[in-house]
Amino acid sequence: MTEIEDRWLSVDEIGKYLGVSSDTVYRWIDKHAMPAHRMGRLWKFKKDQVDAWVEAGGASSTQDKLEDKNN
Repeated sequence: MTEIEDRWLSVDEIGKYLGVSSDTVYRWIDKHAMPAHRMGRLWKFKKDQVDAWVEAGGASSTQDKLEDKNN
């Protein structure tokens, strides 16, 4: 069976895709309006929405970059 291209990604998957920790993903949801959708207790992401958010500078915080280096 082929994998669906436009599927919802988990926190771990989107973190791995972006090269950041899951703690950073949660922080970006809370403080930087990262595009995420709550499904019950889980956060899910559409890759194209996250790509657009990153390209628009959504994750551009010096403090976040420093914290990621420490994790």
